[in-house]
Amino acid sequence: MESVTRGGTRWKRFALVMVPSVAATAAIGVGLAQGALAASFAVSGQEFKVTAGYLDGTGFAQYGGVDMGYKDLKGDEKTAHPVAISTFKNASITKMCQSVVTDVPFVGKITLKLKAGDKGTPVQAKNLYLDVSELDANAKFTNIDIGVAAKDTDNPAGGPGPAGKGPAVKDESILPNGFAQQAERAELTGVKQKAWATTAGTFELSGLSMRLLKGSGDGVECY
Repeated sequence: MESVTRGGTRWKRFALVMVPSVAATAAIGVGLAQGALAASFAVSGQEFKVTAGYLDGTGFAQYGGVDMGYKDLKGDEKTAHPVAISTFKNASITKMCQSVVTDVPFVGKITLKLKAGDKGTPVQAKNLYLDVSELDANAKFTNIDIGVAAKDTDNPAGGPGPAGKGPAVKDESILPNGFAQQAERAELTGVKQKAWATTAGTFELSGLSMRLLKGSGDGVECY
């Protein structure tokens, strides 16, 4: 069975993303708890943008969740961010871009921009947990199950959960019987998305380029 989704997406709907890491040239150490990767950090007060030409992922699952983090860049007040959590056991992506804008005192807006996977060798990632608030893309799913309980996301064809064993749920904060979906394979083209966080086992970025650019908006950010 194959399923195709086109157009804009929001929380609790289809949201498949690929998010590069600022520390992308190294493997990211993660804690394993009951076969699932656990995120124990508070997210920053900034969302970041990501674009991708093509993403090909296997062992996919998705469910709703909440990221706890700082409300803004200035204080210690915390807030909750509703997210769609997408997980992949393995993923390959081409033409990837990440950007985040910071308003620097006495300087103005500065954009940190990362690009990779655009020189013939795709970005490779394993055991991904991607916390997304917005997505626009064309998506194709192979052997998809919609409506499965989050605790039962364990697609055998794509591999038993992104962590390699057990359910694909991110941590114990996820409602175990909440709505989820899983698929053997997920393919996305023309990805544009906003995210709060990503957690990964390994992230290999070929042709990584990082630049600090003055200003923001079209032509400076990824989109």
